[in-house]
Amino acid sequence: MAKQFPYRYRVLIFLFFFILITYLDRICISLVGVRIKTEFHLSNQEFGWVVGAFALAYALFEIPTGILGDRIGQRKVFIRIVLWWSLFTALTGATTGLFTLMVTRFLFGMGEAGAFPNGTGTIARWFPAKETGRGTSALIIGSNLGAAVAPLIIVPIATAYGWRVPFFINAIIGIAWVLVCFLWFRNHPAEMKKMPADEKKLIEDNRRFTHDKVSFSWKDIVRNRSLLALVSSFFCSQWGLYFFVAWLPVYLQQGRHFSENAMKTTTSLSFIVGIIGGILAGIFVDRLVKKKGLKAGRKMIGAVSLAMMGLMLLITASTTNDTAVSACLMGGYFFMPVYLVNATAACVDIGRSKACTVVGIMNFAGQLGAFFLAILFGKMADAMNSFNAPLVVVAAVLGAGSLLWLAVDPTKQILTEKQDVSRAIAVNENLILLK
Repeated sequence: MAKQFPYRYRVLIFLFFFILITYLDRICISLVGVRIKTEFHLSNQEFGWVVGAFALAYALFEIPTGILGDRIGQRKVFIRIVLWWSLFTALTGATTGLFTLMVTRFLFGMGEAGAFPNGTGTIARWFPAKETGRGTSALIIGSNLGAAVAPLIIVPIATAYGWRVPFFINAIIGIAWVLVCFLWFRNHPAEMKKMPADEKKLIEDNRRFTHDKVSFSWKDIVRNRSLLALVSSFFCSQWGLYFFVAWLPVYLQQGRHFSENAMKTTTSLSFIVGIIGGILAGIFVDRLVKKKGLKAGRKMIGAVSLAMMGLMLLITASTTNDTAVSACLMGGYFFMPVYLVNATAACVDIGRSKACTVVGIMNFAGQLGAFFLAILFGKMADAMNSFNAPLVVVAAVLGAGSLLWLAVDPTKQILTEKQDVSRAIAVNENLILLK
């Protein structure tokens, strides 16, 4: 059975747990947010700056870390990322107030930046093009499982031992993953000694990744209107995602007056529904793209998924029924993994061997959206004395992101094969002249 199980799927399991741990760490602070606010006497606006510090640092270092992964390979970058974030996850548990919280979360964001770009870059190297959606769906499912199990782990530990202890435990889990990465993972199938030769050939003959030293410039990016539309849509989408990641527990407890136990259940179930969305996306995104074509398929999935999520959040903000609130939140989050699988796969379509960099660019914009949401949500909640008004704003932003997919065309790559060849020839000619 071990011989029959493809090596690339073992790598996918490895990536799955990598992303799971990132979200186990990332959502931890929101789950104990009310406890932190109470101990440090923080307003919603101040807590917004705490969660926003992470998003800002994540945004600033997303592109550099994505570029680094394309240049030196994912293995070294993975080890640096997880060691760094494990350190500052532990230090979050040792903070003493608003200032140390903001500094620690900013440094934590620096460390975690590049997680998704390098995960996507690994998929570009390790999977045939036709399995791109399946590969990216594993990352999305991992993030949702991490977020789903986090309330079931973090809240009981925080209740029994205080809010600081979960951060220490998460740091230890990260270090254990690094050991596996160092001892087992490699950047390319060709570097895996025990991997069957036929699977190596299957991957290397059909993957998006190509061995080249050609890079694209910022002019190539700005001229690619499809990429700009994708990036802008992703900026909007992260308003929705970061509401769930950073604000949902506080929204439920202080905005909807859920008990901590009811908050834990609704939060966990929302991300469990997200797992279902991620699994279905992995099955149907590639199929729909094959049936409708790359351009039409990507457009349809991107536009519909964001529009439906925005609609569900709008209904959430409008209802007074707690059951309806929980149901709409779960229903709304179902569409986020579908969107993320599709958007990340579009980056592989557009970027090919530079998928890591393209995802870094997209995530940079997305984390800027997350930063604005983190700051503005708390500010609006305090100013309007309501948690529902900022949720309406989030729904409107998601609607705008849905419309932007009308301008996305993943068939328009940043560099065409002809440009790749011409630039490679130019590089070789320059090297000959230098010699």
